[in-house]
Amino acid sequence: MKKSNPVQNNGLRDEYDFASMKGGVRGKYVRRFREGSNIVLLEPEVAEAFPTEDAVNEALRGVLKTAQAVRRTGGLANKTLKGVRPSRHKKTTSGRASRRSA
Repeated sequence: MKKSNPVQNNGLRDEYDFASMKGGVRGKYVRRFREGSNIVLLEPEVAEAFPTEDAVNEALRGVLKTAQAVRRTGGLANKTLKGVRPSRHKKTTSGRASRRSA
């Protein structure tokens, strides 16, 4: 039995006959589409915190303003706003970290 060469249809059905369609131009709206779309997928916990498009945009504008201010001033003005360094525990003779009394 001979194997027939399968006709490649790119996953389209036979009823899609593009040869009979007139006026079709490939990529006619691609420029307009690229200019008007900027889709970003948010993780579920982020989407819960920012339920609307306006909420996301407002938060990102705040981040941008903060970043610009930090760049302009060369760093954060208040040192307490910088990240807290984890404390380093001294090792005892038993090999466990010492505990401080509160």
